Amino acid sequence: MLVQFWNDASTVPGDVQECLDSWAPLENAGFERLLFDDTSAGRFIQEHFAEQHMRAFARCHHPAMRADYFRLCFMLRVGGLYVDADDECQGASVEPLVIDGVLRLQPLVYDIPSDSMVAVERALDTSDTGERIFYVNNNPIITAPEHPVIAKSLERATALLLAADESDRDIQALTGPGNLTASLVAYAAELQAQGKTPTFELMTCWDTVAVSKWPLSYRADERNWRHWVRGEGKAARS
Repeated sequence: MLVQFWNDASTVPGDVQECLDSWAPLENAGFERLLFDDTSAGRFIQEHFAEQHMRAFARCHHPAMRADYFRLCFMLRVGGLYVDADDECQGASVEPLVIDGVLRLQPLVYDIPSDSMVAVERALDTSDTGERIFYVNNNPIITAPEHPVIAKSLERATALLLAADESDRDIQALTGPGNLTASLVAYAAELQAQGKTPTFELMTCWDTVAVSKWPLSYRADERNWRHWVRGEGKAARS
């Protein structure tokens, strides 16, 4: 199953729709494709989770935050493959990545001096890691239902959202990759302390499956979470 999110399914921009349509060939491989929006995502959370989760979802004041939070809810209960709506399928088979239900995440490396991303393979080939940030993306998420990392990440995001000031716009830390990375590290530390084998995999092949498409029209305005975080306009809830 492939699940995606756009805050209003009735008004998907044409260039984003092209990205969504690029995944249509997966249907020939037996994948069901689902697109959720604010309304259907809220209904899913209400049906499968507690009132506190609904309150946390309501405190997600930007579409990107709601996408972040919803994907954790869906992946925890249903599992499958979550991909951002602006990812364009490149044609490589995803079946080897989803067939065994292992949690698979994409590692990323940010180089502070150059203010740019660095290829993971290149970053691991050098010992100069002092000015680099290693983390995992929350796109894609591939997993079977009820994985402990996703459970930790959802509960952590819920607690952070409910405790945060209403003006807090730190999407990365509250609901995004920062939250997922912290949860993964905590889980890995628990496994190491118990002498257990990890039940997740960091994959470096995702670019052969999909890439985030640039430019897209929505990236130029407040629908782009980066602009919103910097206070460059307001993102209305649809």
